[in-house]
Amino acid sequence: MTTTEIPNWLEQRAFLTPDRIAIKTETKEITFLQLHNHALKKANQLTYAGVKKNDVVAILMKNSIEMIEVIHALKYIGVITVLLNTKLSNQEIEWQLIDSKTNMLITEASFHEKTIHFDKNRLFIEDMPSLPEKAFEVEKTFSIEKTDTIMYTSGTTGQPKGVMQSYGNHWWSAIGSSLNLGLHQDDRWLAIVPFFHISGLSILYKSVIYGITAVIHEGFDAKKANDAIMKYGVTIVSVVSVTLTRMIEELAGRTYPKSFRCALLGGGPAPKPLLEACIEHQIPVFQTYGMTETASQVVTLSPEYSISKLGSAGKPLFPVQIKIERDGIIAEPNESGEIVVKGPNVSIGYFNRPDATSEAIKDGWLYTGDIGYVDDEGFLFVQDRRSDLIISGGENVYPAEIEAILLSHPHITEAGVTGVEDKQWGQVPIAFIKLAEEGILNTDDVIYFCEGKLARYKIPKSIYIVDTLPRNASNKLLRRKLIELIEG
Repeated sequence: MTTTEIPNWLEQRAFLTPDRIAIKTETKEITFLQLHNHALKKANQLTYAGVKKNDVVAILMKNSIEMIEVIHALKYIGVITVLLNTKLSNQEIEWQLIDSKTNMLITEASFHEKTIHFDKNRLFIEDMPSLPEKAFEVEKTFSIEKTDTIMYTSGTTGQPKGVMQSYGNHWWSAIGSSLNLGLHQDDRWLAIVPFFHISGLSILYKSVIYGITAVIHEGFDAKKANDAIMKYGVTIVSVVSVTLTRMIEELAGRTYPKSFRCALLGGGPAPKPLLEACIEHQIPVFQTYGMTETASQVVTLSPEYSISKLGSAGKPLFPVQIKIERDGIIAEPNESGEIVVKGPNVSIGYFNRPDATSEAIKDGWLYTGDIGYVDDEGFLFVQDRRSDLIISGGENVYPAEIEAILLSHPHITEAGVTGVEDKQWGQVPIAFIKLAEEGILNTDDVIYFCEGKLARYKIPKSIYIVDTLPRNASNKLLRRKLIELIEG
C-alpha cells in the first residue's frame, strides 16, 4: 500500500470491530460485519448486471439500509457514484444522468415514472435479491486522489455542476470533524438528512471510519428524532435551524439526557431566539459552515461562543485554512469579502467542467462565492451567498442579515428575503414570512419592527405572509424560488 492509499473503509471496519452495530433504523439493526457481507453480495450481483470498475453509477433512492449497502457495494467494485436528489423533476434527473455520463442507474420502484427515460440501464433495488452473483476483484484500498462521488450543486445560476469528491476529501472531512468534536466509542449519529446530500453521506462515512452507529430515518419527524435521542442513545445529530426549532417545540419542556453531546447546525447562522432556547434546554449546539465542494463542514463554532459570537460560523477545522479576499487582496479583520478555503477536503473540481473548475479553484484555494468576514480573533462570519446579494442604490444588502432580524420577532417562525428590480434603486429587498399563528401580525407591524433595527435601505419594501417557504431536501431555504410565491 502506497502513501496515497487508505484501506477500504467498510472492509477494514468489519475486520476491526465486526460485532459493533453499524446501522440502526426504527425496525432493524445490523453489525459492521453484516453490512460488509451484504455489500459484498450486492457488489457480486451488480457485477453480474454489468457494472465494472471505473464505471459511473447513479443512485436515486430514499434513506434505507439497502441504499447504504449499495453505496458501499459500488466502492468495492471501484466505480464513481452519482447521488441524485429524490426531489428532482424527470427532466432534471435526465439532465444529470446525461451530464455525468452515467452507465447505470440504481433506483426503487417508487421512482419508476421519474426514471422511465433511463429504462435500458435502470436497475430497481426490489429486483436485486433475484439477481445471480458474479465474482470480481474487491478494491482493497482507496486512492485518496480518486473520485468517489459526484453531487450536483443546486444550480443557483445556470445548470447545476457536478462536484467531484475524492476519497481523500471524504477521509479528511471525517478526520477534521473528529479532531473538533472528539470521538466516543458509544457515539450514535442520527441521520435525518438525505444521503444524497453531503451532510447525510458524511454521516455514513464517519460511521465506518470511526466505528460508530449511524441511526437513520427516511425523513424528518420531530418526535422520532427526539425519541432517538431520549430513548435510543443518539449522541450527535446534524440539523438546520428549521429542524432544530421543531425538535425543541416537540420537547415541550423536557431536556435531552447528558449523553447527548452535539447538535451540529448547518445551513446558515442560527437566530438568537433559537440559540437561547437551546441554552435553556441544555442543548449543545455546534454551528457550522460548509458546502458540497468541501465535503461537509470546514468551519465550526463551539457552544461556549454561541452567544458571545452570535452569527459566527466559528473557526476552521484543524486541516483547513480560510481567508477573505477583496479584489484579489486579503481583507483586513472585520472587512467583508469573498470566503476562500483551502484544505485536503476541498473538491478536486467540477465533472467535465474545466473552465468552472479553474475559475473556482486556484492554487488549491476554493473561491466559495460566499461573502463574509473574519474578526480580529479569527472567527468567521458568513454574510451571504454572493448570488443572493442585493445591491440597492449602490449599497450591499445581505438577505441573511434581514432574515435574522425578522426571525428575532417572537411571532415569526420562518423568513426569507430576496431582491426585486426597482427603477429608482436598481434592486430592493422583499420578505416572505411564516407566522406562529394566523392573524397575529400584519405587514405594517413587521415593517415597524424592522425600523431602528435595520438601515432604511435594508428594510423590506414589501412583506408577504405565506404558509410555507421553498426549501431543499435538507431544509435549506431556496431564496431564488421565493419570487415564485407571488408570480402568477
